[in-house]
Amino acid sequence: MIDRKTILCGCALAALLAPIGAVAQDQAGAESSTQSAGDTPRANDIIVTGNIEFRNRTDDPNPVLSYDLEYFQKFEPVSVGEMLKRVPGVTFTSDVLEYDAVQFRGLPPGYTQVLINGRRAPGGEADRSFFVDRIPAELVERIELVRSPTADQPSEGAAGTLNIITKESTSFEGGFLKGGALINTRDGGVRPSGAIAYAGHISDSTDFWGALNYQKRRNPKKKVSYRFDDTPVTDDKRFPDGLDSKYVTDPEFNNFEAQSDTRDGSDLSGSGEIRTRFGDGGHFRIGGFFVDTDRDEDETSLTWEGADLDFDGVETQHEEIDQQTYAVTADALIPLGNLKLGIAGAWNAYRDHTVASTFKGDEEDLSDLEADEVETTRIKDDEYTGTLFLRYGDGGPFKVKAGIDLLSKTRNGFNSVLKVEDDETEVDPAANFKIREKRYDPYLRLTFEPASALTVDAGLRYEITDRKTTGAEGTAKYNADLLNPSLHIRYAPTSRDQFRASVARTVRRPNYDMISPYVQEESPGDDDNTIGNPSLRNEQAWGVDVGYERRLGAKGILGVNVFYRDIKDLIELVAFENSDAGGQNFRPQNIGDGQTWGVEVDFSTPVKLFGFGETGLFANYTYLDSKTTDPFTGEERRFNNQPHHIYNVGFIQNVDPADVSFGATISGRSRATESNFDETVSLRYDPDLEAFVEKRIGKHFVLRASVQNLLDRVKYEDFRKYDGDSYEEILKARADGDLDEYEIEREHSGPLVQLTLRAAF
Repeated sequence: MIDRKTILCGCALAALLAPIGAVAQDQAGAESSTQSAGDTPRANDIIVTGNIEFRNRTDDPNPVLSYDLEYFQKFEPVSVGEMLKRVPGVTFTSDVLEYDAVQFRGLPPGYTQVLINGRRAPGGEADRSFFVDRIPAELVERIELVRSPTADQPSEGAAGTLNIITKESTSFEGGFLKGGALINTRDGGVRPSGAIAYAGHISDSTDFWGALNYQKRRNPKKKVSYRFDDTPVTDDKRFPDGLDSKYVTDPEFNNFEAQSDTRDGSDLSGSGEIRTRFGDGGHFRIGGFFVDTDRDEDETSLTWEGADLDFDGVETQHEEIDQQTYAVTADALIPLGNLKLGIAGAWNAYRDHTVASTFKGDEEDLSDLEADEVETTRIKDDEYTGTLFLRYGDGGPFKVKAGIDLLSKTRNGFNSVLKVEDDETEVDPAANFKIREKRYDPYLRLTFEPASALTVDAGLRYEITDRKTTGAEGTAKYNADLLNPSLHIRYAPTSRDQFRASVARTVRRPNYDMISPYVQEESPGDDDNTIGNPSLRNEQAWGVDVGYERRLGAKGILGVNVFYRDIKDLIELVAFENSDAGGQNFRPQNIGDGQTWGVEVDFSTPVKLFGFGETGLFANYTYLDSKTTDPFTGEERRFNNQPHHIYNVGFIQNVDPADVSFGATISGRSRATESNFDETVSLRYDPDLEAFVEKRIGKHFVLRASVQNLLDRVKYEDFRKYDGDSYEEILKARADGDLDEYEIEREHSGPLVQLTLRAAF
């Protein structure tokens, strides 16, 4: 086993002993699709470099934050999720070292739209969210945070849109190899990674790109739970790594659970593209990518009861997760005199096959366990999309773009549970459904730029939805249309300053399980039922963004943005009749509303603090607030799991005489709360510290060591669970503060060390 302190001390010593000095150079970025072969940068110009990269300054009329991969690369993120830790307004409510369901502006994941190359990315979650930890960083050219959409962009994403741009044939010329190892200091587990990519030119007008990436990941987590019959007397001042007597001796103590949760898996991904240029700015391109994930998750939970800690039982769960994401796209831009004709089509698919096996035992000996149940889940998701548009006025003061986006989606879900002892299989109606959705979204976008200092962009997007849902209890249809206007103004009085103001209407579509026509028994209370509602409307949000950016020096930037969202037609459970069991029957309805607002500040700039090289400083801070009405208690509260503050601060230092760079970044968020029907949860995390040191070897090699989770951050959760069987009983218990159980849960994982060697050719 590798000693954790040895690894951490070694990395710290490497950074401290790095000779001091460096001269930064401007890095060539990816050029437009019209560049010639001779304009394309070589691979070593962007891979083996001491340049410090900063956020891109864009000329988009709407507020867009753009970050090239090189902005994140030195910290060696494994996935898009790890990249997003360093950008403003983004957080996650996940386990330690897991960055899956992204939350823009702290809102639940379903309010964030995830696009890949401008097209929707189908995911496996009921709220339509996409787990960004499945997209390897090696596939990415840049990421864009679209705070407010233009008319030719999809209107989903009330909180915002993440657009992941994958590498393309014009990114660079040449190739690179990567080899690496991910070392978990908790158990010494080593997981390899490797990548190969090449971009080149078939002719002066035709480029190609191809890449393969393989990486293994391991995250062994430890979790403890102390459960009490009522609010404990003991103050929680620290994290007990194992059994702590001060909790056990609390007069309200009931039981203690120790849990290990290890996620161990691999990702194989690839991408490719071929592009040819013709005429005056015309091109044809075909490409695609795939991600194949195989992941095993093993959880073992041991429970002891009472002050004497009598052993109560053990449960283990082994989960085999097999997921694939596919995308094949083709597009063309055809010059027609003063007009440009755009045509595009794509197939996007998602597959998920998960088998979870549970074993139980009465003894602490894990070798004497009996199978309890086997749960199987399958999801098959296919989306076919098409786009047709005409654009007029390129290069002039007045531009018109008119087009239509088409989507045909089919989603199938299946879930079954085999009770081993009874040899019976139960099919869950909640997860067995078929959804067919067709969308027709014509749009018109007008852009007026009377001078380089002013841009006015106005547009209308008319979204027409035709949805058919088939569940365990029949088929239901839903048809709707909604006009989504947008207006964006960009004013740049100087070459360094620009102001933006945006107004747009966006939507959030209802969860799949809410629109499937089935009866979910014993929900929300034991005596209640919840019935799906295929007629649910989209939630609608009017949004305002006002921002200011100032260029600092040649590459630095300071940005401030104020936003407000007024969300209507929030979906809430409504009781409409008594149930046969003595409780009530519920149906989700569009009856709620809410507002969220905040301020986002980001800063990055190169400075000359020392005579031996350039220093890059990075910081961002987001203040968030909101209000909505709790659907169960009727009380005003914030949106679930939205923190008040999100921050990130970091630096990168070049040491030019030694061809060395090093840096660190720390990020964090404030406490958040979650209100469910029968419980409330208080959530907080320790700060997350990352560091790296790299050594460039000649013009073709770079060796890098990076460390995540240096502070061994802890996830803190406190659960207040209320007593009662029915909806009315539980709500009365909440009002009276009558707890069925109070749980203190703490989780951590340990630092991760990654060593990588890249070679450009």
